[in-house]
Amino acid sequence: MEMIAHDPATGVYPASPDYIHALEVRHPSRLLFVSGTMGLDEQGTAAPDLEGQLELIWSNLRAILASAGMTVDNVVRLTSYLRDGAFVEANQNARSKRSAAAPCRPRPSSSKRCATTGS
Repeated sequence: MEMIAHDPATGVYPASPDYIHALEVRHPSRLLFVSGTMGLDEQGTAAPDLEGQLELIWSNLRAILASAGMTVDNVVRLTSYLRDGAFVEANQNARSKRSAAAPCRPRPSSSKRCATTGS
């Protein structure tokens, strides 16, 4: 089994020594496991609002997929972790907009709200 790390040099913020953006597993077929991505630009700066962060998340995901010769059409499962339930609709809209190329293809997905402490 061959495993290939994917940390694109452009299009997404840099990975750290203990983190890779995605791992491709080859044998006998190709699978790409994306570690996850945040709404950060190439310099590691967060967008100031939810819409900007969602745009960066999808831009980063496209860059990570492209490093393995893939597109969002190759995504089988997508899980979103949201800080606030109020973000669910915007997240669903962003997801629908980005996956419009194959609207009839079944895509298992989920969104989770993470509990936070404090205010």
